[in-house]
Amino acid sequence: MDILRDVVIIVHLIGFAVLFGGWIVELFGKRGVSKVMQWGLVIALVAGLALAAPWGLDGDMNYMKIGVKLIVVVVVGALLGIGGARQKRTGSVPAAIFWLIGLLTLANASIAILW
Repeated sequence: MDILRDVVIIVHLIGFAVLFGGWIVELFGKRGVSKVMQWGLVIALVAGLALAAPWGLDGDMNYMKIGVKLIVVVVVGALLGIGGARQKRTGSVPAAIFWLIGLLTLANASIAILW
């Protein structure tokens, strides 16, 4: 069971890397929302939900941390959706939305490590 959980952790990290890496690419490009960023969010969210399930491991789960991370990822998802819709309509994403996506993604990873 530990090996399966470790694999899910790796998939979760890959999702974060895809989301944040896509944001970094867009930072030096047109500063928009890409499908890569959206897929990274989906991968990270699904793997994160799988990690939040009880695995039968010893130790208590930090449900406050899980809740905060879930709220942050839902906000990032909403910002990706809003930014993607604005990008289709006007051809660009507002700077505030673009920067919030990157900062909240980095904040979510920081919460995972520092909390």
